[in-house]
Amino acid sequence: MFLWFGIACTIFGLVMLAIFLGSVLIEGLPRIDWQFFSSLPSRKPENAGILIPLLGTIWIMVLTSLVAIPLGVASGIYLEEYGKKSRIATIIEINITNLAGVPSIIYGLLALEVFVRIFGLGKSLLAGSLTLALLILPIIIVATREALKAVPKTIREASYALGATKWQTTWFQVLPAASGGIVTGVILAISRAIGETAPLIVIGAMLYTTTIPTSPMDDFAILPIQIFNWLSRPQHGFIINATAAIVVLLAITFILNGIAIYLRNRWQKKVKW
Repeated sequence: MFLWFGIACTIFGLVMLAIFLGSVLIEGLPRIDWQFFSSLPSRKPENAGILIPLLGTIWIMVLTSLVAIPLGVASGIYLEEYGKKSRIATIIEINITNLAGVPSIIYGLLALEVFVRIFGLGKSLLAGSLTLALLILPIIIVATREALKAVPKTIREASYALGATKWQTTWFQVLPAASGGIVTGVILAISRAIGETAPLIVIGAMLYTTTIPTSPMDDFAILPIQIFNWLSRPQHGFIINATAAIVVLLAITFILNGIAIYLRNRWQKKVKW
């Protein structure tokens, strides 16, 4: 009975998801054209586009990656390959695991005080990127450590037997073998950051702006916040715009997750081999 109940719940969830995606695609796809991608926000729905929030999303993705990936991967390597087992190390590991489950709004409140007020970064792309970097750092660290754990010990032992140092073994043998798992974790973390709205609203991301961002210190808007803004408008044209923007955001997320799944499957085959 439990088996059939579980299957029924799964089918129900998939059917609801299919209905939602179908309605979004039917309503949003006709609105997507070059004008929609290249137009600035407007108070008239037929003239409004996603150029500024799309560029803001790209800026946020790039800056967040530049901050979070080196720190997260380096931290994972240190904790797994070099860190000694101690009470402090155990506490750090527990905190990293717990941070991965902290609500994103908490990171927004922390960033508002530290990055916006203390560091004086204001409502800038850099402040938003640092906020999202904090959000996904635990995910990248955990993914890096799990990927390193999956590398067979025989690879390390063979490298040591040939006279390689600890760093040479880690850099030339362990990391290439674990690269698929690390890249998969990084992509999944970035795909999560793309859809985060709450922490960026807290630090002051713009609901409406007509300025194209050209530097990390500029004000910004991103696709999730633009969608929220359009959905709050009473005109039906803005609802259609929001639906089209949802399609674009879903496409970006699906592409990133698809790449992550491909790399994970390829890496698993390589590890088994």
